[in-house]
Amino acid sequence: MTPDLRQLRYFVAVAEESSYTRAAERLMISQQSLSQQISLLERMLGVKLFDRGTRGTSVTPVGALFLPEARAVLDRADEAIDVVARAARGEIGTLRLAFLATTTNHLLPPVVRAVRQRLPSLTLSTEETTIAPLVDGLLKGRYDVAFTRPPLVDGLKTRTLVVEPVCAVLPEDHPLAGRTELALGELADERWVLTPRSSWEPWHQAFDSSFRTAGFTPDVVHRDASVQGLLGLVAAGVGVTRLARSASSLRRTGVVFVPLTGEFAPTEMVWAPGNTSPALSGLLRVVTEMAASTDLTESG
Repeated sequence: MTPDLRQLRYFVAVAEESSYTRAAERLMISQQSLSQQISLLERMLGVKLFDRGTRGTSVTPVGALFLPEARAVLDRADEAIDVVARAARGEIGTLRLAFLATTTNHLLPPVVRAVRQRLPSLTLSTEETTIAPLVDGLLKGRYDVAFTRPPLVDGLKTRTLVVEPVCAVLPEDHPLAGRTELALGELADERWVLTPRSSWEPWHQAFDSSFRTAGFTPDVVHRDASVQGLLGLVAAGVGVTRLARSASSLRRTGVVFVPLTGEFAPTEMVWAPGNTSPALSGLLRVVTEMAASTDLTESG
């Protein structure tokens, strides 16, 4: 038989108190029960652990050797219990984060910083990706949480972190570059550069709706899958485009961002409803609290 943790705690208490009476009071059990458990432990180990005399109770030489080992076992058990409790609170674990390419620059730094400060034992892996593999990765469990823009697909849980203006992106020498705001319809005669429709059809359906409301169909002269590519094309004078204001952090020269009247873009934290990881709950809590006090479009 192997001693259980209770017997080890009883042994350590008697050794530290040098008294069965004081140890029983400390443990809040009867002295008789304590004596019985120590006797059972001695029989189990086949050794004598204590000498009881007129001057009190003292550990035997074998008991003295056993004492640090018993303490080590109890400390390790306490550590294991603490790990379980912290894991249940979402303070420990590993999470895989995906960032849409257009959100990485301004979202990844504050998100990772907040989690490292609040949940330092949580391990994060991060990956920048495009929208289609991001959604597929969430649905198939390759990612635990993603930071992206709607519209997405059914079957995912979302929480909006920030809403920012959508801007017309113009060459810096464009006649409208000095405006503080533009209506989308004022760009009806412009040449446009946009992402490929195949990149994410739900986005382009939303774009189509905006253009129809503005009363025109854009003259798309070039398509590029990356935001950096679109910004480069605008800077080169190939055409204009529309992007969330935070994309301005990706290019500081050659282009101008002018807010479009009444148009806004949310950024969402997204996860699969079947993901019940306590670590995920901890991250969702920390990021939600951080987003409420931080301008995430400027914090990267």
